[in-house]
Amino acid sequence: EYRFGAELAGGAGKGLRRRLESANVKDWRFDRAALDVQIAIELEGGTWKRGRHNRPAGYADDCEKYNRAVLAGWLVFRFTSDMLASDPAGHLEPVARLIRERRAAE
Repeated sequence: EYRFGAELAGGAGKGLRRRLESANVKDWRFDRAALDVQIAIELEGGTWKRGRHNRPAGYADDCEKYNRAVLAGWLVFRFTSDMLASDPAGHLEPVARLIRERRAAE
């Protein structure tokens, strides 16, 4: 888990809540992240159970987070638990390949 919102507010540490509010961001987190190449992976849980990610308020908050991430230069990959349960390598290997390619290009 990576605290993306904290990065937008100047980093974790003392005064984070105040800085988050001042920067007009929430304490957003990515499930996994390759910080050096700004690639994030999000697992959208509760797909079939009306979980937080697909109820109106949660969905809207996720959209705001993803849009702010893109504006900050991040590439965000989203997966459902079904996708990763049925074919984890098929879904994650292209992301891992992109991470390796971006790291090699630096």
